Amino acid sequence: MSTTAPRTSGRPAPPEPSAISLARTTATAARVLRQLRHDPRTIALMILIPCLMLLLLRYVFDGSPRTFDSIGASLLGIFPLITMFLVTSIATLRERTSGTLERLLAMPLGKADLIAGYALAFGAVALVQSALATGLAVWVLGLDVTGSAWLLLLVALLDALLGTALGLFVSAFASSEFQAVQFMPAVIFPQLLLCGLFTPRPAMHPALEAVSDVLPMSYAVDGMNEVLEHTGTTGTFVRDTLIVAACALLVLALGAATLRRRTA
Repeated sequence: MSTTAPRTSGRPAPPEPSAISLARTTATAARVLRQLRHDPRTIALMILIPCLMLLLLRYVFDGSPRTFDSIGASLLGIFPLITMFLVTSIATLRERTSGTLERLLAMPLGKADLIAGYALAFGAVALVQSALATGLAVWVLGLDVTGSAWLLLLVALLDALLGTALGLFVSAFASSEFQAVQFMPAVIFPQLLLCGLFTPRPAMHPALEAVSDVLPMSYAVDGMNEVLEHTGTTGTFVRDTLIVAACALLVLALGAATLRRRTA
């Protein structure tokens, strides 16, 4: 009787690179940006939709400009976060289900390189998106802010990067684009309700206030309100921006840890 060893199906996965590489990260980012360049609808969604929403909001409150001033800054951070979450989660999932992700990871490319490359590419788009939305709100729509518009841009950019990180993370748990969209009510809507946009967080039920204290969107809104009400950088503003940035980095690290080499 023959005693040959059983054959394994497929080739073994290549070893994971030991450290993140700037060259591999930038190459991944360049590839993603080339793909986005050939998808004008996605570019329009990421860059123009927040501007259109702010424009619509301004004229919804045309008879009450103070209302626009009070919530416009908060929504300037929320709109980019939502659009970047939606587009990033679907775009990443599309690469996973098409097999592109598996082919990339068969190369000497680490998970951290891949996630960082995606974050860098979408972060570049987020920078353009945040700059356009902030410029529109402050210099065209007349959003009245006490602080610097540059600080407003900083928080808007961090919010967009947070949305990118959340989108990359949740794409690991979806098997279709429809499921990726379904994560929005679970991940985004609770934060939207508890971030202090509709009512001050201290006025909420104590249990809900405690939950809001651990949600990153709460600090994004608080940071925007600090710019709205104070001149210069306050200690609260620095704390809020650092928390949003730290949450984005943490979620990116979780995204790299949960990234699978196989699509099934």
